[in-house]
Amino acid sequence: MVVLLCSAVTGATLSSAAGVPVSQQSNWTLENVLKQLDAQAAVFHSLTADLERTKVTVVVNDKSTESGQILVRRDDKMRIDLTQPDPRTILRDGDKFYIYNPKIRRVEEYNLGNKKSVLDQFLLLGFGTSGTSLKQSYTISLQGEVTLDNRKVILLELSPTTDEVRRQLSKIQLWLDESTWLPVQQQFFETGSGDYFIIRYKNIARNVRIPDSEFKPHWPHGTTRVQPQG
Repeated sequence: MVVLLCSAVTGATLSSAAGVPVSQQSNWTLENVLKQLDAQAAVFHSLTADLERTKVTVVVNDKSTESGQILVRRDDKMRIDLTQPDPRTILRDGDKFYIYNPKIRRVEEYNLGNKKSVLDQFLLLGFGTSGTSLKQSYTISLQGEVTLDNRKVILLELSPTTDEVRRQLSKIQLWLDESTWLPVQQQFFETGSGDYFIIRYKNIARNVRIPDSEFKPHWPHGTTRVQPQG
């Protein structure tokens, strides 16, 4: 189930940062970066942003891109409205997870159960994530400092430490804006295939009020509800 859900929500666009040289001259240490993440996690409550996502299939050199908006609240709530090229809504409310396809008026409903913590490593990585919690789940290396969209960002490389995550991902790269310590870009490398995703975030607004109604599973009349197994 985790593989399916992560495939539904993880992706992004190739950006110039993927090929930008990383500065070897930086005053940051890994310890200091993780302390910054601890401090920012303590005051994180919510976030809205535009996102652009591309999955790259290396063998056939195929790139598929989607774009939309993301809403995140600290109390286990998330909504992604994909608008291009095909509309789709991905909703998380606690242990409940939904994928709605308006073209066919169908919603898939999942109960995350004990998979919730694993899925969050894919969905919410960097959004209020503390440095302490990152160390519990990943081996972390500081790759250095780079400029992205005229902003100074820190590049971290994360190697999963649990077998469950390693079966899906070999490593993750995380670009953190030094002014907010929120991710402006994430890159996920799939285990075995060489395929990868990149997610780019823009127009980020932190700690804005997002009403409960945004996270309610209200679908149009006549929507078919299914509960996939596995």
